[in-house]
Amino acid sequence: MSSTEVEHKGYSGRPRAQSGFTAWLTTTDHKKIGIMYFFTVLVFFFLGGAESGLIRAQLAQAEQSLLTEEIYNQVFTMHGITMVFLVVMPLSAAFFNYLIPLMIGARDVAFPRLNAFSYWVYLFGGIFLYTSFFLGGAPNGSWVGYAPLSLDSVSNMAYYAVGLQILGVSSLAAAVNFIVTILNMRAPGMTFMRMPVFIWMALVTNFLLLFALPIIAVALFMLHADAVLGAQFFNPATGGDPILWQHLFWLFGHPEVYIMILPAMGIVSEILPVGSRKPLFGYAAVVFAGAAIGFIGFGVWAHHMFTSAIGPVARSAFALSTMFIAVPTGIKIFNWVFTMWGGKLRFTTPMLFSIGFISMFTIGGLSGVTHAIVPHNAQQHDTYYVVAHFHYVLFGGALFGLIAGIYFWFPKVTGKMMSEKLGKMHFWTWLLGFNLTFGPMHMSGLLGQPRRTAVLPGELGSTVELYNLLSSLGFVVLFFSALVFLYNLITSIKSGEASGDDPWDARTLEWLTPSPTPFHNFDVIPTVTHRDEFWHRKYAEDESGRAIPVPAGASEDHDEAGAHDEHIHMPDPSYWPLVQTLGFFPLGYGLVYLNWWLIGIGITWLVVGMYGWIIEPVAEGDDDDPVDDQHDATAPTAAAH
Repeated sequence: MSSTEVEHKGYSGRPRAQSGFTAWLTTTDHKKIGIMYFFTVLVFFFLGGAESGLIRAQLAQAEQSLLTEEIYNQVFTMHGITMVFLVVMPLSAAFFNYLIPLMIGARDVAFPRLNAFSYWVYLFGGIFLYTSFFLGGAPNGSWVGYAPLSLDSVSNMAYYAVGLQILGVSSLAAAVNFIVTILNMRAPGMTFMRMPVFIWMALVTNFLLLFALPIIAVALFMLHADAVLGAQFFNPATGGDPILWQHLFWLFGHPEVYIMILPAMGIVSEILPVGSRKPLFGYAAVVFAGAAIGFIGFGVWAHHMFTSAIGPVARSAFALSTMFIAVPTGIKIFNWVFTMWGGKLRFTTPMLFSIGFISMFTIGGLSGVTHAIVPHNAQQHDTYYVVAHFHYVLFGGALFGLIAGIYFWFPKVTGKMMSEKLGKMHFWTWLLGFNLTFGPMHMSGLLGQPRRTAVLPGELGSTVELYNLLSSLGFVVLFFSALVFLYNLITSIKSGEASGDDPWDARTLEWLTPSPTPFHNFDVIPTVTHRDEFWHRKYAEDESGRAIPVPAGASEDHDEAGAHDEHIHMPDPSYWPLVQTLGFFPLGYGLVYLNWWLIGIGITWLVVGMYGWIIEPVAEGDDDDPVDDQHDATAPTAAAH
């Protein structure tokens, strides 16, 4: 084992705390930032779940009035915003933060301070949106923000426009950081076709963010101008075009669906080979199918607009592209199934959630293909059939996959195991509650139940009312299941069974490090010689092709590098990401209420924060660090990693 020297010391003008509350506020460590993302997501998931509970309580019976229409519209709008922008996307970012450097053999991301900046912008953007409940009312024009309804003076969509812009800054900064990290910081020997599938899906996802976020940014600037400044971009009464909003929103919104689902696909692609004890079937096909989904995803947006006046030629073209995008998705599903086929399956909790992902996502995908049939789409467009579809894709798909990842990598983060007994209880109640909640919505939608209505119309009949009651009972089961997960998480953190360094007999590079992961990740940056590098360090094949264990340290790619002393410098903590990000509060409120003083304070704060960031003292070992005159110029210098 190597004898390493890890530099922990802070420098003049930079924080020095390595533990305690201050260390979390100033950290630039990708692992701590990933953990902060995760626990922040749990809080917003609770809020979004509470909002969904209010929705289901309102719709459990016909003609109920537990909530006023105004409150219902706010709750239903914030539920969508929360689950999309504050839960699923940042939960993927939590995995990206923690795992990308570990899986590619790096010690941190390319821009550690920018990474911290991304987290604080996300947190403050979410807080900004939720303060709207106490400052005149939350946005109430649905998460898609369709104009001209969003331009109404009582819609409060200014918070929506500004809040999503703030969150977009976070996602855009993170996307650039992760792309640069993956392209430039891979361990020696890790070619593109040796990268884990999760890293491939992370790369595709962040390129989607890079190209899709500027589109919604333009749309939100225009919406804010209409709602606050009196512009007329989307007002048909004065020559504006509300269909323009739909085009801009869905040019972002449909790639956004894949931004949420591709990370879960990557997670499942890592868990299934481990749970099946065999390599992923068709690695190259899975990788290229993921890239194809990202590319084609930009060409299907108008299937959300078949009931608008886009014309028959456009409808036909987008119907075909919608059918075509099912092909790479189907390729992935077949590859996952064939990975399990003939494997020695272990039905652990991560494996169960991965299989649940495949099953539920397939149902959501099949109902999605029906949207490509234009007459069918016209009938179902504004009904609960669509609500059922996108929940099967995003809840049954993305969330099932992400939860599988939580169980799978929990030992990596904590060095402890989550309870398998409670995990399996969580899975089966989650599966039951999910299908009981969203399955009946297919039928109630086909029977005519409209979306975005605060009251279930009594004239739809007792059958539709029964389906809604079942959906509301399903929420109760989901709530119980979530409590089981939360109890399992808390008790496992406190007193879980020690996991050891490799509890799953895993295949990828992150498991090469001790669990929990040390501050510096790797004592020595590994050299990669195979796909599934960690597995090949543990096993070789005999003459019949069976895997046989390799004695520790005896693999052919092992060398003596681990015996060398190595100075490791890690990124230093910094106050500036947190300090600078606070400027988004006065700027955001100033833009919502058109208060030029607040706007000026916010812009000044951000500029001063940026200047402080730039002049922050450099850390020892940086390229521009002055050479100590007392050092012999010919003496070898310690390598900085």
